[in-house]
Amino acid sequence: MQNRIEMRGATSPPAAAPHSPSSTHWLGVALVVAAGVVASLQVGKVAIAVPQLRTDFGLDLTMVGWLMATFSLLGVVGAVPVGAWVARAGDRRLLVAGLLAIAIGSTAGAWAHGIAMLLIGRVVEGLGFVLITIAGPSVLQRMVAPGGKDLAFAIWSCFMPAGIAIALFSGSLPGGWRGLWLGNAALAALIAVLVLAGVSRGASANTREAPVSWRSMARDAAAAAKAGAPALIAASFVIYSLQFFALFSFLPVLLIERMGVGTATAGQLSAAACCVNVAGNLAAGMLLQRGIARWLLAALASALMGISAIGIFLPVLGAVPAFVLCLVFSGAGGLLPATLIGTSPIVAPSTRLVPMSMGLLMLGSNLGQMIGPVIVGGAVDSLGWPAAAAIVALAGAMGVLLALGLRRSMARGGHRL
Repeated sequence: MQNRIEMRGATSPPAAAPHSPSSTHWLGVALVVAAGVVASLQVGKVAIAVPQLRTDFGLDLTMVGWLMATFSLLGVVGAVPVGAWVARAGDRRLLVAGLLAIAIGSTAGAWAHGIAMLLIGRVVEGLGFVLITIAGPSVLQRMVAPGGKDLAFAIWSCFMPAGIAIALFSGSLPGGWRGLWLGNAALAALIAVLVLAGVSRGASANTREAPVSWRSMARDAAAAAKAGAPALIAASFVIYSLQFFALFSFLPVLLIERMGVGTATAGQLSAAACCVNVAGNLAAGMLLQRGIARWLLAALASALMGISAIGIFLPVLGAVPAFVLCLVFSGAGGLLPATLIGTSPIVAPSTRLVPMSMGLLMLGSNLGQMIGPVIVGGAVDSLGWPAAAAIVALAGAMGVLLALGLRRSMARGGHRL
């Protein structure tokens, strides 16, 4: 018997293009971005709660790594299926489902008295994260007027650094890690209610369509990848996430060693660097609206991140100049996700494959997020911080080559560069 799932596949008639609104529903945009921030809070909250979790559960660093890697693993496995599912089930419905999953998973984790329940809660939260990060751009695509899409997607792309920064700042609030988990659950439930009230449903899914096999879903993914540009964007996001998480996974440790600051100060400085990434995302939106070429912003971001990494990881600069380069790295890096996320819907082979194109992008993002810390951590353990400089600089060079490939692919497809 064939395995079947309820999603629109390659054999279905092409969906009609969604109506482009004459004006942007900015309240709806704000709610979708808020949902993304809630999702990324679940990434950052573990990092700041590690000392308390180790004390309460007696965890070793390997188990802590699993708690952090859950989201990346679910993203790698689930990004493409969810990208296909969005077209069938409806983007707003899955956005709300993702928020409710985070509320349930975070509540379960808060009441956990053993590592098994904590991990189960993280898996449920991870499912919510994948649903939100793929359904969110689909909602924005139909709510935003054509002239506002670059800015809207730039604002959306801020959700990850903003959420991580908020989590780092809020880790010192009273209530311990359990209070942090319960606060996240309450916030997710509140945003779910607001999304239901403030975000339009959009076109209803045709529930009478025949179910589509996993093979058809794979054909959709292949069709999006074979278009060229979506695959290049996914690969670029692998490189970006590898670079970003290679630094920010170890930045507190690096600051403690290089600057001699305490743990709390290192966390605050790391959060400040995340905030600079938000500024980079917003700057990309404004630059794209002014007509700056998308491939050029992607190439510039990759090059600046690679060059900055050399001064950050090599012990050739003082503590303050090295931290300034961390800010440059973060701000320049912010140009890339805003550019790529905004470009993904443009280069999708068809309107129906926009969520699938976004699914490929999130697959790349989670893959880079998963392998970056592992590769860099192992290299630093064996060879010291200079090894991290070489890895991130090489990744930056690869990012530039991918940006040049994106330029050629978009030119062949007749898209605005």
